Amino acid sequence: MWQAVRLALGTASALGLARFAYGLLVPAMRDDLHWSLAEAGAMSTANGLGYLLGAMAAAVVVRLLGTAATFRWGMLLTAVALAATATSDDYLVLLTARAAAGAAGAVVFITGGVIASRIATRVSSGAPITVYFAGTGLGIVLSGATIPALGDHWPVAWAGLSVAAGLATVVSWTAARTDEDAPAATAGRARVRPVWRTALAYVLFAAGYITYITFLSAYLAERHAPTTQVVIVWTSLGLAVMAAPALWSRPITDWPGTRALATLLGVLSGGAALALAAPTLPVILASAIIYGATFMGVPAAVTALIRSDTPPADWTATLAAFTMLFAAGQTAGPWVAGILADHTSTEATLVWTAVLCAVAAMIAAPVRRQRPAPPTVARDPASPGRGA
Repeated sequence: MWQAVRLALGTASALGLARFAYGLLVPAMRDDLHWSLAEAGAMSTANGLGYLLGAMAAAVVVRLLGTAATFRWGMLLTAVALAATATSDDYLVLLTARAAAGAAGAVVFITGGVIASRIATRVSSGAPITVYFAGTGLGIVLSGATIPALGDHWPVAWAGLSVAAGLATVVSWTAARTDEDAPAATAGRARVRPVWRTALAYVLFAAGYITYITFLSAYLAERHAPTTQVVIVWTSLGLAVMAAPALWSRPITDWPGTRALATLLGVLSGGAALALAAPTLPVILASAIIYGATFMGVPAAVTALIRSDTPPADWTATLAAFTMLFAAGQTAGPWVAGILADHTSTEATLVWTAVLCAVAAMIAAPVRRQRPAPPTVARDPASPGRGA
C-alpha cells in the first residue's frame, strides 16, 4: 500500500497539477491576456488533444522502454511542460505547452494505472487502484492552497507547479518498480467492444467532468467571490478526492458489473447541478465536495472493470484505448462548453457537466435481464411436503 501511495504522486502531478490547476488560473490568464471563455476553454482542449496523442503513443513506448521507465519519463516530461508554460504569454506557445503536459500526463496515467492494477492483483484488493487515482486530490489541494494567493502572477504559479511536479517525480521514482520492468514484446490487444456501454459512458463523462473544474473558478470570479472562498472551495474539493478511496474502494471492488460506475456518474451529475441552486458558499462548497468525492472514482471504476474483464497481458492496450476515448471526450468538452458560456453565462458549464454525466449514468446502468420462470414440476399429492 505504501508503494501505491507513492505511485499516487503520478496522478497528483499529471492530473492535479498539470490539468486541474489550470482551472484556478483561468480568471488571471483570461484578464491579463484578454481571452474569451472559448479561448480559455481551448487551452483545456489543447491539453485534451495532447492527452489523446499521449494515449495513442503509450503502448508503443511501453513496448520500447517497459512500464516503469515509461512512467518515470512521463513524470519528468510533465514537470518540464509545466515549466515551459511559465515562460511565455504567446497563445500558440501556451497551447503547445498545455498539449505537451497532456501527452506526458496520459503516459503517466496509463502506466501508473497498470502498475496499480498489478499491485491490486498481488494483494487481492482493489484499494491500490482507488488510492492511485485519489492522488489527484493532493495536487488539487496544493494548487488550491497556493495559487489564489498569487493573484495575477500566473507565470509564478506555473513555475511553482513545475517545482512541485519535479518533487513528485523524485518521490515516486522507486514506486514505479514492477515485476515486468523489461520492455515487452507486445502491449497486448485492446478489448473495447465487449464493454461498449462502459466506453460510451466514459466518453460522455470525459466531455462533462473536465468542464466543471475548468470553469469553476471563472464561475466564482463572475460572482466576485473573495480569494478566501476560492481557497476553501478548491482545497475542500481536493480533500474530498483524497477521501474518495474510503467511500468507493468497497463498492468498486464488491458491487457487480457496472453498478458502481453508474452510481458514481449519477452522484457526480447531482453534485454539478447542486452548484446551480444558489451562488452561496455553503451550496458551492457542498457541490465541490460531492464532485471531488466522486469524479476520480469513475476512472478507478473503469480501471477495475478492465482489470476484471480482460487478461493481464491486455491491460496496457485496453487501458490505453479507453484513455484515447477519454481524451477525445475531454478535448471537445471545454471548448464547446466555453462557446455556450460566451453566448449565455458560466452557468452553462455546470449544466453541461450535469447533463452529460446524467446521460452517462443511464448508459452505464446495468441492464437487468428477466430471468425465465423455473419449470413447474408436478408433485404427487400423496408425497410429503417440505416441512415433513
